Amino acid sequence: MLTLVGSSREQLLGYVERQLQNFFPDGQSGLREQLDARLDRALDRLAHCIGAVRLWRADEFDPLHSSQYATFLYYLAHTLHRDGAERALCNKLFFLNKALNGIDLFYEIDLPPVFFIGHSVGIVLAKATYGNHLVLYQNCTVGKNHGAAPVLGDGVVLYPHSAVIGDCRVGDGSIVAQGVSVIGRDTPGRCLVFQGAAGALNFVPPRRDILADFFRDLPPPDAR
Repeated sequence: MLTLVGSSREQLLGYVERQLQNFFPDGQSGLREQLDARLDRALDRLAHCIGAVRLWRADEFDPLHSSQYATFLYYLAHTLHRDGAERALCNKLFFLNKALNGIDLFYEIDLPPVFFIGHSVGIVLAKATYGNHLVLYQNCTVGKNHGAAPVLGDGVVLYPHSAVIGDCRVGDGSIVAQGVSVIGRDTPGRCLVFQGAAGALNFVPPRRDILADFFRDLPPPDAR
């Protein structure tokens, strides 16, 4: 059971409703009803994600925690979209998340059941394939190139100012270092990815289980 810090379910519902009304004062009716119908499913998905993140308390959601709230707004918008809710409401939640948390995360993107946003500012994610236990830090980018989108395996970490662009297959357990650009290249997985000379990439085996710093629900390393 997820505990809402400083809030109740009804207070959270009213909080989101008022934010939408204040940011988008177009007089759209039925906001509360549409949000209410999907809120519990979004919170269930959020609870599963928060419960897996080692850096957060497993049973608490704080709406004033920016990274948690960014995750919640994504789950809410994605759940509404998946259930066929009005596109205008989904768009508003996407814009709200972008305005509050500086993240460009469209509701049509299918993020995995468990992911962690370290700092949301400047994150831009395209419609790509994302594996479970994804880690995202500020100003990282996943983008298309000539219509080709990356495929990220399980346990990928994108440190600040890193980018994965175009026809890439980023192997399971790839840790992309700060400022590194993976453009139209594959990574072997189970590696640290550093920038080499003339745009080349260097792959170095990790000395420890970095992913375990982020998540508490991981299988043993030899099973990943």
